[in-house]
Amino acid sequence: MLFAILLPGISMIVRGHVFKGILCGILHITLIGWIPAAIWAVASYREDLAEKRHRETLDFLARQQR
Repeated sequence: MLFAILLPGISMIVRGHVFKGILCGILHITLIGWIPAAIWAVASYREDLAEKRHRETLDFLARQQR
């Protein structure tokens, strides 16, 4: 999460969101835009974690039904 705060554009690209990462990087270049870019990167990171947990839950439930 610290990586998402310090380098928001790069953290989004590393997680596979290339277009979002480029836009976030452009926003990060400006001093005023750094705070919204960091917030956006952290929110995206949290969303990715929630999606991963959701997929794991669905896989677990699918295995339980067999």
